[in-house]
Amino acid sequence: MIRFKNRNEAGRFLAGRLSAYANRPDTLVLALPRGGVPVAYEVARALGAPMDVFQVRKLGLPGHEEFAMGAIATGGIRVRNPEVVEYLRIPDEVIDEVTARERQELERRELLYRDGRPPLSPRDRVVILVDDGLATGSTMRAAVLALRQQQPASIVVAVPVAAKQTCDELRTEANEVICGITPDPFYAVGLWYEDFSQTSDEEVRELLARADNKRTAAARK
Repeated sequence: MIRFKNRNEAGRFLAGRLSAYANRPDTLVLALPRGGVPVAYEVARALGAPMDVFQVRKLGLPGHEEFAMGAIATGGIRVRNPEVVEYLRIPDEVIDEVTARERQELERRELLYRDGRPPLSPRDRVVILVDDGLATGSTMRAAVLALRQQQPASIVVAVPVAAKQTCDELRTEANEVICGITPDPFYAVGLWYEDFSQTSDEEVRELLARADNKRTAAARK
């Protein structure tokens, strides 16, 4: 089973699985920040599609943030991970407290990343939701639910690597799910990257600005 050198290589690999959406005027690539942004940038560049971010935050269990209790997304959406919540008997007040904190971070990033640029509308478009991988899938589920409210023509979930069970479960929620590799055993997304260092806010801003400049230049032609 392959390991990706970094998120850029993973994005180029994933783009090869999405060639059916290349050079279509209705395609929009939306990245889940922060790790999904470098992947989505390569996908958008290969497909000749515009790119933006879709803000989602995982709700990690206090003290054990790797356990996702659920996630929140733009539009007031909150999704719980029932297996984790029920097994660990997490009280509602803990989830509410983490939700409030993560919502502040979500709003901070919305202001920081866009530099005053309005979000690209997904209405009536084929939206490709991209992240660097799927473990429990709670963050991606929140994104799909929130995106449905904005009436896209269809939603394609696309990631370079994922747990097979999570991929299969998401097929009931998205119009199409493309998982580049589904290792078994899976363990964690980061194991399938040689370099899985954290994507910085500055890198997100730079890639979004670069994608916007390309979109603007293409529109002038």
